[in-house]
Amino acid sequence: MKLNHRLVRTIARTSVAALLTAGLAHAAMADQLDDIKKAGKVRVAIAMGTPLFSFADANLQPAGSDVETAEQFAKDLGVKLEIVPVTNAARIPTLQANRADVVIADLSITPERAKVVDFSVPYAVITIIVGGPKNIQIKDYNDLAGKRIGLTRATVNDTLTTAQAKGAEIVRYEDDATLITSMVTGQVEIFSSTPSNLGEMIKRAPGKNLELKFAQKDFDLGIAFNQNQPRLKEWINNWVLTNHRNGKLDAIYVKFHGRHLPAAVAKQ
Repeated sequence: MKLNHRLVRTIARTSVAALLTAGLAHAAMADQLDDIKKAGKVRVAIAMGTPLFSFADANLQPAGSDVETAEQFAKDLGVKLEIVPVTNAARIPTLQANRADVVIADLSITPERAKVVDFSVPYAVITIIVGGPKNIQIKDYNDLAGKRIGLTRATVNDTLTTAQAKGAEIVRYEDDATLITSMVTGQVEIFSSTPSNLGEMIKRAPGKNLELKFAQKDFDLGIAFNQNQPRLKEWINNWVLTNHRNGKLDAIYVKFHGRHLPAAVAKQ
């Protein structure tokens, strides 16, 4: 009987310790929103060098729809904005390494990414396209067989084109700026990217006669943050929905992209 009493006490102590540990772990995971407010700043990872979304303006200051979205985000949160410049490939690793609190960087919501980070409801959209010179006939993925196509590493462009463009040679670049330069300088002739990047290529190299060949897919963009942050997730989702309803996110998108957000996104 004494042994049983000891066993009961041991189990009880173990259970209490486990509950305390779980409670402390939950509290540690759940208070990032408080940590941001206490710090008085929010660190937002932004992929600079992406035309229309995030770029340096004529005064070498950050500009673009993602930059203004981040500015509005920090303002409504009541803290200062600290932009953490990243490449496309470093968006999620920067968040996981705790070098940023959130990511607002034209990051598409995909099942693969949702396994390692959490996403807000969509705040914007991005269209993925294939483009190239007018004198090259390309109407679908089949026409890419045997051709070199440039794209940005670790993007939905990469995943989608790799899966669909069988027989194509994929040339991967670390960021959109490098991809654009490669197209402008003739290192590659065909690309998978966005209409905004096509516009930048046309502006910088009008003689190449680049055009949109076909649209690949529309993707919803989400604000990314680390998993197991229920209070932060609730605040961000409420913020996105509020700024859809008051029209601020649509106004930002129109300002830089020249078109309204789709109704499915703007009227969530």
